[in-house]
Amino acid sequence: MYIDEQAGFTYQLGNTFKIDSLNNYLPKAIDSTVNSKYRIEQNWKPVSIIPKEKLSELNLPAEPSWLKYYKENSNKVSYLKNIGYHYNHVGASELALDPLLKAYDIEPHFDGLEFELSFAYNHLGQYEKAILILKRAIENNPKYFYFYRELGFSYKNLNRIEKAEKTYRKGIKMSNNNFEKSEMAINMAQSYFELRNKEKFDEWAKLTKKYAKKGSRYAQFIDLFEQKWNEK
Repeated sequence: MYIDEQAGFTYQLGNTFKIDSLNNYLPKAIDSTVNSKYRIEQNWKPVSIIPKEKLSELNLPAEPSWLKYYKENSNKVSYLKNIGYHYNHVGASELALDPLLKAYDIEPHFDGLEFELSFAYNHLGQYEKAILILKRAIENNPKYFYFYRELGFSYKNLNRIEKAEKTYRKGIKMSNNNFEKSEMAINMAQSYFELRNKEKFDEWAKLTKKYAKKGSRYAQFIDLFEQKWNEK
């Protein structure tokens, strides 16, 4: 199993084996026609790692020779950013940090890098670190609305509600993506629901409904908040 820079997590099947009653690993005769690749999606089939001490019984090296071609670019910013993206994409942001920080040290404003790094920090609850990255990113590229989406999320989770609201308004104004607008709006609606600020909640609930598709998860959240308003 390895990460393809473009395709993501990949499983390569090269051969099969069986385990006898004495726990010996017995490979089948090598079939050169067996060399299949599978892209690993979430909730993929269960797998097990072969113990290192059993590799020799299977006539396998510690690392397949072809894997070196995937590592030749391992110090390039584009490669490191893409690896970080694939970790973030499956919710493994703690593993995304290492390649993303290496890339950031080399070229901090590389396309997409600051977003992935701030996303990882936000996912891990390290909001102050995300804010530092995003402020620098916005100074360099003030028109990229995803930076405002992530920055608003950081402020919201630090209970800096006024800053979150101001930031989300900028993001919504810049964005041409209704789903992203609805996500920013629902975050503020939730904050004001928790603060019991009816006037502000109604304002952001209206924006959420404006941008969210009818029957979507965010639209349903607003319905739920409105139903529960008097129950809190």
